[in-house]
Amino acid sequence: MDLRSLFPHPIIQGPMAGGCNTPALVAAVSNAGGLGSLAGSLLSPEKLRHHISDIRSLTSKPFLVNLFVQRPPHPSKEEVEQAVELLKPIWTSLGWPDLALPFRWCEDFSAQFDTLIALRPPVASFTFDILSPTQVRRLQDVGIFVIGTVTRVDEAQAWEAAGANAVIASGIEAGGHRGTFIGDQRDATLGAVELLQAVVAAVRIPVISAGNIMTGADIRERLDLGATAVQMGTAFLVTDESGIHPAYKHRLQHAGNARTRLTRAFSGRYARGLENRFMQVMEAVEDKVPPYPVQNALTGPIRFEAAKRGDTELMSLWCGTGVGRARRMSAARLMETLVAEMQPR
Repeated sequence: MDLRSLFPHPIIQGPMAGGCNTPALVAAVSNAGGLGSLAGSLLSPEKLRHHISDIRSLTSKPFLVNLFVQRPPHPSKEEVEQAVELLKPIWTSLGWPDLALPFRWCEDFSAQFDTLIALRPPVASFTFDILSPTQVRRLQDVGIFVIGTVTRVDEAQAWEAAGANAVIASGIEAGGHRGTFIGDQRDATLGAVELLQAVVAAVRIPVISAGNIMTGADIRERLDLGATAVQMGTAFLVTDESGIHPAYKHRLQHAGNARTRLTRAFSGRYARGLENRFMQVMEAVEDKVPPYPVQNALTGPIRFEAAKRGDTELMSLWCGTGVGRARRMSAARLMETLVAEMQPR
């Protein structure tokens, strides 16, 4: 199966967990000739079925579902207590006497994976770790095009060896969580252009470029450097169909030259977003918080309360370095604009 035969324009709307990727957004991008993406990592199998059904009711075009490859964690009671204590300056600022603990740390990836096999979306991408060759073949045997997310050249080579159909080369500028799964996350520092060129030279499968892509001119540059397509997240965060909190969307629209940076304070895995009070308060101890998904689950009530209050200082404002160039419009209009901008002048 050829990646570019699936959608006319070489634009993939990035999967952004946490409610951004509404079925309306996914369908709008696919209907406009791109590849819409559903972030399925935080969804139960039942919710995955529901969202995919909704997408299929809105479009007959191909779309993508993204999952985080992860195993259920088993933190000790002491590790959880320490993590709660590290977060104390945050939850006490909300007036809480304690921090409510989650019923579970994350969704069951194996159950999500089996659901994916049953539902057969045209394309699936995976982040945080790598599938086994057997898992890749299971997906391909039911007609699913398999894409791995990488931040290093050796990760791209590992996905190629596992049988993936393509890889997404995610540069350091990209918003949201880093997908590093080989070595220390802090060592995966290549910019999007440099990473793209290195991965294209190292593998034979198609390479999709991600990171600081906001205009059609940016897309054309990546295609000229060997990318088969691009994946854009931040550009779609401010579209009309994006499901993020209105206050979050407002911050992104008026970001200007505001600083974005990587932090693991929110989730226990490095992710890029607009700097806010949560990141500043936790900066001194962020190296001590437990890894994803434990920290992500512990901060869930805080982020939920922040959303209720419209307090962006305690939300995870994920976005890439190009946020200052984001444009508010419908997803269909953005697709139309990007395609027009790609044309040679």
